[in-house]
Amino acid sequence: MFSPVAVGVDGSPESLAAAEWAAREAVRGGRPLRLLHVRNWHPRQDGTEIAHAAERCRARRVLRAAEERVLAACPEARPYDEQVEGPATAALVKAAGDAEALVLGSRGLGRVTGLLVGSVALGVVAQATRPVVLVRAGTEGEAFGAGRRDVVLGVDVTEPCDEVIAFAFEAARRRRTRLRALHAWRAPDPLTLGPGEIGLVGDPQRAGEWLSFLSAVLQVWRDKYPDVEVLETVAEGKPARALVKAASGAELLVVGHRLTDRPGMPRTGPVTHAVIQYTDCPVAVVPHH
Repeated sequence: MFSPVAVGVDGSPESLAAAEWAAREAVRGGRPLRLLHVRNWHPRQDGTEIAHAAERCRARRVLRAAEERVLAACPEARPYDEQVEGPATAALVKAAGDAEALVLGSRGLGRVTGLLVGSVALGVVAQATRPVVLVRAGTEGEAFGAGRRDVVLGVDVTEPCDEVIAFAFEAARRRRTRLRALHAWRAPDPLTLGPGEIGLVGDPQRAGEWLSFLSAVLQVWRDKYPDVEVLETVAEGKPARALVKAASGAELLVVGHRLTDRPGMPRTGPVTHAVIQYTDCPVAVVPHH
C-alpha cells in the first residue's frame, strides 16, 4: 500500500485549506489521505476523564468537518481520520515520517494559525525527515488537471540536492505545468577576491556563467522528465528575496532544508524561514542531508 499524504487539522480555516490541498495531492499520486488531529495540545488542560472525553468529541467534530470539506472539493479522495496524543510537534514529526508528505495550514508572515502555532510548525519543518508543505487559506483551490501556474524550485548550484530537485520535477509532472528553476547569486566583495577570480568579470558575464552551471545541474533531470517544460533563471541578490518574488502567484514553491546531526534544537535555515514567512503560495520544504 502506498504511504499516505498526511494533513494536520485543527478546525481553523487554514487547516481546512491544507486538507483540501492535501486531498488533491493524494489523488494526483494515487495515495490515501490521512486526516490527523493531535489531542491535548494544551499542556495546562486538566487530566479528568470528562476533559478527555470532551477533547475526543471535539476532535471528532474537527475531523468530520475536514472530511466534508475534502470530499466536497475532491470526491475522488480516499480520506481516513485518526486522533493521536500530543505533544503536537513530536506527533506531527512522527506522522510525517510515515507519509509521502505532511501538509499543514499556514497564515504566512511567520504565523501559523489555530492550534498549529508558529513554534509547532517551525519545529516540524526543522525535524521532519519527509517533505512538509505549508498551505495558506485561499491557495488550495488550484486548477485540478492541466496547470497554468509554475512550480518554482530554488536551486543552489554549488550544493544541488537530488531529493529537492526530484520533488519539484515530480510536482510539475503531476500538474502538467512548467517548472521554473531559480538560482540566486551574489556579486563577490572586491576586497575579498584574489587575483584573477570571477569578480573581475562583469555582471552579465557572471550571470551567464551561473546560468550555465544551473543548466548543467538540471540536464540529467530534463532527460528523466522529458515532458516537463523547464525554465532556468538566475537572479542577483539574496536567495530568499529572489524566491519570494519568483513564487508570487505560483502553484508551489519547493525549497530544501538540510538536516544536521549537530546537538541542540533543530532550526530552519534563514532562506527557508523567510520563504515560509512571506511567500503567498504553498511552500514545500524538502529535507536532505
